[in-house]
Amino acid sequence: MGTAPRTRGEELRGQLADEIVHGRLAPGTPLEEMEIARRFNVSRTPVREALRELAASGLIELRAHQSALVALPSVDRLRGMFDVLAELEALCAGLSAVHMSPRERAALETIHRDLGEAVRGGDPKRYHHLNEEFHAAIYAGSHNEYLVEITLATRTRISPFSRAQFGSLGRMARSHEEHDRVVKAILRGDQPNAAAEMRGHILTVETAAKRFANGA
Repeated sequence: MGTAPRTRGEELRGQLADEIVHGRLAPGTPLEEMEIARRFNVSRTPVREALRELAASGLIELRAHQSALVALPSVDRLRGMFDVLAELEALCAGLSAVHMSPRERAALETIHRDLGEAVRGGDPKRYHHLNEEFHAAIYAGSHNEYLVEITLATRTRISPFSRAQFGSLGRMARSHEEHDRVVKAILRGDQPNAAAEMRGHILTVETAAKRFANGA
């Protein structure tokens, strides 16, 4: 399964999010559209797209007729976002255990193997992209379009924080181990355990991400 092409705005959002989450753009830093456009050699359109997505993640504050400002969501807000995502993803995983076709199960296993290769190769960027594929495959396997829609929207808001954790090789390995338990439960059609393992996985991601919300 190939990774869907990313828009320039999505790429720009990822670059700016990394700088914010890792402290290279400090809270309170103004973000001028024209300055960002010049820096990345793009038009203002993808810059606006990126800023809207960053605002949805709570990483910046958009202000009418003024520059956006770098901000970090409070721990309470971040916890709330992860709690909702954990329940949505648990529902997706449980339904996937019941509804995934043999072809979809085989595709999930392939992505899971590729993630293992990224761990062994110490490649956090590749792991992040494959991780997005992994979760998207489980959403699709639920065969519930509305659930897929709201889960993807929630995950997009949290993506900068989940991505940041993969800077640690140890976290990548633990993430892959957590995925392994989810995959095994789905493959054996075990709905309760697939949901429970996915819920536990997302809440572990929350713990790993909190330090970034605190500016650590």
